Order: sequence, then structure tokens, then C-alpha cells
Amino acid sequence: MTTVIICSGGPKQDLPPLEKYHRSNDVIYIGADKGSIYLLEQGIIPDEIVGDFDSLSNEEWLKVTNLVNKIERVQAEKDDTDTDLALEKALLYKPTEIILTGVTGGRLDHFESALRSMYRVQSKNLHIRMKILNDKNEIQFLFPGKYPLHPDDRFQYLSFFAYEQNVKDVTLRGVKYETTNELIELGTSRFTSNELNSIEGYISFSSGICLVIRSSD
Repeated sequence: MTTVIICSGGPKQDLPPLEKYHRSNDVIYIGADKGSIYLLEQGIIPDEIVGDFDSLSNEEWLKVTNLVNKIERVQAEKDDTDTDLALEKALLYKPTEIILTGVTGGRLDHFESALRSMYRVQSKNLHIRMKILNDKNEIQFLFPGKYPLHPDDRFQYLSFFAYEQNVKDVTLRGVKYETTNELIELGTSRFTSNELNSIEGYISFSSGICLVIRSSD
């Protein structure tokens, strides 16, 4: 049961606290560019870092090179983003879970790029749980099947969106607004801001790709 946490260089104020992961021996930390500094600031020495590091000052670069053993510095002109490169490294650890942080807030093109990268990797690795996490939101993709929905004090609200294709036969249980064999169409916002009202609920659907966002106020 290995979790890989990738920290990229989005706005620092959007990062979630990572203390709860410190207690596990099965967590790998990968810093992507400026994210390497963010990890160090949370008291975490990354297992490895990757990027062009053009956002680091000379002092910050010296700091990471003195503390981190595995460093891959690439040219600024490249086809893949730093987050993409970090995802490639994450897969080498054969993880059961990948968490992306530092990819929300700030530039929307960077967020959209990270979302699409997560979708690409997730669609080819359905055995890996993947999510984007910041201080107020958790984002993940679900593929056809049945999935439990557990209460989480951090994220009160549940929203469901169709991604790239309609989501068919959607059944929701244990939530404020339950459905049976409903359709989530592309472009609709009708499934926004639901809430769990039981110890455990679930979502099931027969086809399509469901983007799930759990949020706090």
C-alpha cells in the first residue's frame, strides 16, 4: 500500500497540510519544481524532485540540492510539464494511490493541464486511486462501477459532473438528493452541491466518466 504525493508549484496558500501522511512509512514524496521547496517548508524532505527549477532562487536551489538525493533537472523548453514528469516517476513506485497537490489556484491553464494529465494516467491505471487535493477540495475521476462515499469532515459538499461523455444510470444513496438510474449530461450543473446524510453512501453508474469534486465552504 504505497501512496505517492506529488507537490507542484501552484500558489502555496492552496496547499493542504500533509502532517497526517508523515506517520506512514509507505508514503513517497515527489517535488515538481517549486513544489520541492513547499515540501521542505512543511518539514518533508522529498524522495526525489524533478523540473526545470526556473522558479527557484539561487538560494532555494542550493537548499534543495543539499537536502535531496535524487534530482532530475530538465530544460525549460520541453514537451511535458513538470507535473507530467513527476507522474511518470510516481508510476515507477507501483503505488496504490497518487495524490496531486500544488496544481490548483493561480494559472488556470496549469490546473487544466494537471486535470487532463490525471485523467490520462487514471484511465490507463484503474487500479490506482488518484486525486487532486488542496486545502478546500478533493477531485477525482470515477469509471463505471459502484463506489462508496464516506463522510469527511473536511469536505461537506459532493458534486458530480460528466467528463467527455454522458454518465448513465447514476444511482446515489446515502445523500441528501438521491437518484436512481439518472443521466448526468455533458454541460449540466444539476448534480452540484449534494451532501452525505448517512454513515456511508454510494454512487454507481453503468457507463461514462464521472468527475467528482468534494468541497468545503
